[in-house]
Amino acid sequence: MLGLVFALGGGSVQAADIVIGQAAPLSGTLASTGKEMVLGAKVYFDSINAQGGIGGRRINHVVKDDGYKTEETVRLTKELIEKDKAVGLIGYAGTGNIAELLKQGVLAAGNVPLVGPYTGGEPLRKPYNPYIFHIRAGYADEAERMVDQFTGVGLNRVAVFYQNDAFGLAGLAGVEAALAKRNLKLAAQGSYEKGSEDVAKAVASINKGAPQAVVMIAVMRPAAAFVREYRRQDGAAQIFSISVINGPDLFTLAGGNVARGVGITQVVPSPVRGTQKVVVEYREALRKYAPQAQPSYTSFEEYLGAKVLVEGLKRIKGEISPEALLKALETVDTDLGGFKVRFSPNNRIGSSFIDVTLLRGDGQLSN
Repeated sequence: MLGLVFALGGGSVQAADIVIGQAAPLSGTLASTGKEMVLGAKVYFDSINAQGGIGGRRINHVVKDDGYKTEETVRLTKELIEKDKAVGLIGYAGTGNIAELLKQGVLAAGNVPLVGPYTGGEPLRKPYNPYIFHIRAGYADEAERMVDQFTGVGLNRVAVFYQNDAFGLAGLAGVEAALAKRNLKLAAQGSYEKGSEDVAKAVASINKGAPQAVVMIAVMRPAAAFVREYRRQDGAAQIFSISVINGPDLFTLAGGNVARGVGITQVVPSPVRGTQKVVVEYREALRKYAPQAQPSYTSFEEYLGAKVLVEGLKRIKGEISPEALLKALETVDTDLGGFKVRFSPNNRIGSSFIDVTLLRGDGQLSN
């Protein structure tokens, strides 16, 4: 958990500032994740401002708490675009939340790009839309990697625990598609409602299927509740989660050793053990601008997102505007320091990187 307090609303916005907006879940069931998301972007923007900003203009990172509520995501995004005059957005959470922005034409109305959303939901990737720049692999890619690993060692009875909304259904579809490629079907499935931690029915439903492996398409607190209850009922299947879960937090919330051995796919290199130039840079930024914070996959992902966004800002010739940033971002094809990102006018999927980690008995992750 973070020991940081973020200034919501960003305080006073100066005319010369370059405003980057972020609506994030700083309260509710996804609060710990939301704070990490904001942290990663913040420390990178702080480092850029310390170097003089962009052409002498500082980045004003305006953050608003949407509580993981779709209607708040929409309202606050409109506010960021219309009132705060954000030229770009970064690091939103929630497949359904972001899908609603697209449905209501919020990004299109302002011609504003969103960089590094914390979701791999396929509905945000297909069909192609020009406003979202993804720096992570999709849930379907993560599901394929997990199912490949399961079936490779003879675990063919696979169940899915998922959130009953666009996010969970996207992950569920990914697992079903990966199984279908191998002429397999789900052994069982169980869901919970967004914003709830009531997993009892899901555990019962999954237990009936006697799975050998369970894939969690869930956010932090309900995922921890599932692991705790499933193990309490002597569930013995191998449990895996997609990358939206922070391993050490899951370990703590689930009650320690019950989460030992849970697998988590990752869409960025290890922020703790990685030796890539950008990982070392990220850890140094944390030490300098958020010394009480610990490295995490979540904050590192959004650090990378902020780095991509700044790369776009640096490529703008002339006035910095949402339109100019969108056009500049689609020219980004670069190595950030051991993590490659490539966009084009017809491609918004910047990376397909996937790694697999396991929770150890000390609550840390190992490859």
